[in-house]
Amino acid sequence: MHASAPTRRSVFAVLGAAVLFGTTGTAQALGPSGTTPLGVGAARIVIGGAGLLAVLPLVGGRRVDAVALWRTRWGLLAGVTTAVYQVCFFAAVQRVGVALGTLVTIGSGPVIAGLLSWVLLKDRPRLSWVVATSVCVVGLALLIGSGASQPSVDSWGLVLAVASSAGYALYTVAAKRLMNAGHRSDEVMAAAFGLGGILLLPVLLTQPLAWLATGAGVAMALWLGLAATTVAYVLFGRGLRHLSAGPVTTLVLAEPVVATVLGLVVLGEHLVPLGWVGAALVLAGLALQGVASTRSSRTSARDLGRVTASGAGKPPHDQDHAETGSGVGDGVAGGQSSP
Repeated sequence: MHASAPTRRSVFAVLGAAVLFGTTGTAQALGPSGTTPLGVGAARIVIGGAGLLAVLPLVGGRRVDAVALWRTRWGLLAGVTTAVYQVCFFAAVQRVGVALGTLVTIGSGPVIAGLLSWVLLKDRPRLSWVVATSVCVVGLALLIGSGASQPSVDSWGLVLAVASSAGYALYTVAAKRLMNAGHRSDEVMAAAFGLGGILLLPVLLTQPLAWLATGAGVAMALWLGLAATTVAYVLFGRGLRHLSAGPVTTLVLAEPVVATVLGLVVLGEHLVPLGWVGAALVLAGLALQGVASTRSSRTSARDLGRVTASGAGKPPHDQDHAETGSGVGDGVAGGQSSP
């Protein structure tokens, strides 16, 4: 089996997660009235975190091992930043509007994640990641800006959007660090969102919750929590296991494209030609990142084969760690020590 096979599966896993992420806006639009952004966001993480902990034994993980990560530095960071990025994003959207808030948050995410991976994980970005991310960010700007009204710029709103992006990037890097140390991806996701849900429960209880007593409200909350969080982050974790944090956050930029398509098909929205150009650029950047990830995996496999051949008589490498090291710019995965 070629080493690129798990990498290809990882690329599709992350893209699958992004598709589910992209349904959140449409789900909220079809949901009941009386909701608040903070209430919906908190409900999503609380339900999603509980769902991840609930299904953990079904996917081969152990709840006790997931909860134990809360007592580690990286596990605590992953849980706290999960809550932070969700709250900051919805607060930013309230101040600067959906278009600008989404552009700043999602667009800056891959850049911050790539830089943090370089600094914290010694995972130097590759040129292919830089090019793919740049193409995606330009396309995202065109996609969001083409049909957006110009909101009044609130400096604190922009700060909150950047804080949300930094929180998501830190969460991704912390999760990757735990996986590099040998922890299961499913347990890492359950630990992060379980702790994030506990931290956001007080926020949820401060919001109007009458909408949760309606059928539409329950359906929306369950979709956002179980599908767009529990299932999505199982896929996200499987992808992050074999890819670097920077490329993963680049692939997640498929989310606004999915959201746009659903808006056109389900909600009857319209997109001007400039928006179609932006969507095409995002898709082109995603394709470039996927191809680069697979090619990098093949190169890593050849290098590993040469090292194994030259080191005959030495103990063989652990296969799981060999697979974990495949990915774009994944220098840390093959050589990072445990915390």
